Amino acid sequence: MRVLVVDDEIRMAGLVRRGLEEEGYAVDVAHDGPEAVWLGTENTYDAIVLDVMLPGFDGFEVCQRLRQANRWAPVILLTARGEVDDRVRGLDAGADDYLVKPFSFAELGARLRAVTRRGQAARPAVLAVGDLKLNPATRRAWRGDDELSLSPKEFALLELFLRHPGEVLTRTRLLEHVWDFAYDGLSNVVDQYVGYLRRKIDRPFGRNDLETVRGAGYRLRVTAS
Repeated sequence: MRVLVVDDEIRMAGLVRRGLEEEGYAVDVAHDGPEAVWLGTENTYDAIVLDVMLPGFDGFEVCQRLRQANRWAPVILLTARGEVDDRVRGLDAGADDYLVKPFSFAELGARLRAVTRRGQAARPAVLAVGDLKLNPATRRAWRGDDELSLSPKEFALLELFLRHPGEVLTRTRLLEHVWDFAYDGLSNVVDQYVGYLRRKIDRPFGRNDLETVRGAGYRLRVTAS
């Protein structure tokens, strides 16, 4: 397997490279943000070991740029930072895992094996179906160029529909994922909130993308922008 190691500390990059090569990996090394993006977009890697503190631009931006370029190699962020906010920011940028320095090389190897087993399925930072877009990290959504004003439950509903475009979602599934309680067969809260959501994402734009599937649930139709 081929791995890209990104670290501006020459000694650290060399240690990680040698350790991975001893494990049988083919390893390329970059020492700054722009070089990492260039290598990551020009080559196909099975995984990327990415330091956060980099010259040029940081690891968060490297990860975002790679994802924007549709490069889905699993990313493990390496950093001396251990704060929760940094971990959250890294994962929201599209990283797959997070390892705080100093770390055990055995743990890095185990995490690499774990993320490479997951494959390279697309994990876009912004969900989009047609001209309907949603950014889970910033909690913002748009229809075309118009930003939508959504309540927390409306946002959660829209996110679920955007993660499953064209798929019929039952009322039970919507309840379990958005309200986190079992459907009792009597509550009409799902129907009410789907109605609220339609009045914000469809009706003002002359659209009817969020449709009712009689006897089954609701579906977000996949349409052209």
